[in-house]
Order: sequence, then structure tokens, then C-alpha cells
Amino acid sequence: MDVSGALPRLDAYTEASMDTSEDLIARAKRGDEEVFRLLFERYTRPVATFIFYMVNERDLAEELAQETFARACKSIHSLRDETKISTWIFGIAKNVARETLRRKQQEKNHFDASVFSLSDVRDKSVAPDGQLHEKEIRDAIGRSLSRLDEDKRLVFTLKIYYQMSYEEISEITGFTIPKVRNDLYRARAEMRRRLGHYVGRNER
Repeated sequence: MDVSGALPRLDAYTEASMDTSEDLIARAKRGDEEVFRLLFERYTRPVATFIFYMVNERDLAEELAQETFARACKSIHSLRDETKISTWIFGIAKNVARETLRRKQQEKNHFDASVFSLSDVRDKSVAPDGQLHEKEIRDAIGRSLSRLDEDKRLVFTLKIYYQMSYEEISEITGFTIPKVRNDLYRARAEMRRRLGHYVGRNER
């Protein structure tokens, strides 16, 4: 089984059916308030989920997603026309999350498995084997992600979960492309090792 394939995909994260970034920026500069509603509706779920993978607290992730959009609304008028909206928003989200992590660096990070609705799985008297297995895999993936260091978790999430290019990840994170590739390689190796039980290998 491909470890990355067990991650849920976010259908909301797509620009295929959206207005172009240039159009949205131009409308925002003209004072079109509808642009902010569109951005919030289209990006709030992927942004909140992305931040969750950084801070491992669901309520905090939702709060920081709100902060991300507040900052975005304040700065969108200064964007260059060629800016890609998605990369810009994820860059803001990354900064918001990292600022919070710095303030909380003395606290131990614990993955909140309830994001995958696992809190009451063990209390169910009957659960289809396939459904339980899938939830156990997601729980294991969440725990494994939380054990990656911050840089690897950030790169792995953007590449595997959001299917971003190396160039987009580099722009969002500020990492060089060689670092992005190296962190991704190491993150994949760590995830496969920790999830060996689910990919047909014994965990070490």
C-alpha cells in the first residue's frame, strides 16, 4: 500500500474552476468585497487542515485559519497581479502557524486523532472490518506525521496532501528546492518506517 494514498484528498483545493488569480486580485483592488467571500469559501477548509497538521490542535487550527484570512484581507490590495492566490494564502497560513508554535514551543505536541472522527471508534459494538481498518490507518498516519520535525511535516503535507509543485512549496516555505526534495525524501522514508505494519513491513 502506498502510504501517501491513505491521506484524504481535499476536493475544495482546486483552482481549475476558479477565477484566475489575476482576476481576483484585480477585483479586490477595485474594492469588490465578493472576492473575500469567495476566498474564504474556497480556501477555509484546506487552510484550516493545513494549519492543523502544523499545530496538531483542531480548535487552535480553526482560530489560526481565521487569523490567516484576516491578514489576507488586509494585504490583498498590495499583491502583484502575477501572484498566485493559493501560494500566497498558504504562505500566510504557514507564518501564522509558525508564530504560534514558537509561542508554544515548551509544550509537548500531541496529535488530536478526533480530526478523523476516531474518538468513539472503540465504543462501537459492531464496526465493518474495512471501515475500522481505514480509520486505524488514518490514526496511524496522524501519529506518524506528528513525529516528523516541523520542516519535514510542512513539506510532506504540501506535497502529498495538497499535491503542490516543488516550486510552490519553495515559495511558501522559503526553502531551497534541493532542501524541499531532501526533506520530502526523508519524510517519506520516516513515514514508511513508522507505518511498516500497514505497508507489509515490520515497524522498527
